[in-house]
Amino acid sequence: MRKIPLKLKQEMGEDPFYKQCCITGQRDEKIEFHHNFIWAGKQLNEKWCILPLSKSIHDQINTFKDQCDCVMLNRASDETLKKYSKAVDLIRKRNYLNKKYGL
Repeated sequence: MRKIPLKLKQEMGEDPFYKQCCITGQRDEKIEFHHNFIWAGKQLNEKWCILPLSKSIHDQINTFKDQCDCVMLNRASDETLKKYSKAVDLIRKRNYLNKKYGL
């Protein structure tokens, strides 16, 4: 697991989005930060791709990968997604997941 820089961690700590699980909305379980995007073989330390997950969801991340991708891709701007759309068209993937999950 890649360490989150202190400045980014403080910014996330002040953001209400990081106070609950982004999949279930639960607040009563421990919230863990999940690096949801790998770029050039490393976990990317950017706010849009680090997600707050309850421990039980994080422990089963493979089951919830599509839902996490959907949340993450909707947090990024088109410009950001274009920057990282090399092997996979992330805007197309976001549109597909939005149709799949009704967002």
